[in-house]
Amino acid sequence: MARMHTRRRGSSGSDKPAADEPPEWSDVDADKIEDRVVELAEQGHDPSQIGIKLRDEGVTGTPIPDVKLATGKKITEILEENDAKADLPEDLRNLMTRAIRLREHVQANPQDYQNKRALQNTESKVRRLVDYYRGDELEADFAYSYDVAVELLEE
Repeated sequence: MARMHTRRRGSSGSDKPAADEPPEWSDVDADKIEDRVVELAEQGHDPSQIGIKLRDEGVTGTPIPDVKLATGKKITEILEENDAKADLPEDLRNLMTRAIRLREHVQANPQDYQNKRALQNTESKVRRLVDYYRGDELEADFAYSYDVAVELLEE
């Protein structure tokens, strides 16, 4: 994967093994998995954190290596069906949080040019993601700005 804002080449990494069905040692009922996903979401966990928790802790002690293989649905789909979906997509919220943190740092340290550049790059990524989600996950007239991000993330 090529990096977006650097000259470096991408780094190769391991791929998930191709599998059509969950391993036989992980035979937890799909309904129990869905209940656990909703329960973790209500505790305030993001979809990626839920996946990690299910992989590490599992449901009733049995690890769940892949929720989609076990249930036929992605974690976000399960949350959508149970009205536990977050108001902002997780990737967008994380980038906005980073942009806010960077902007506050740059305002306090105006000579920090490296972080000024990091802020520009991060806000550029946010705008790109907003374009992707606009009309679907976000309102059609949504526009990113620092004030809007602060307001959204305070909720």
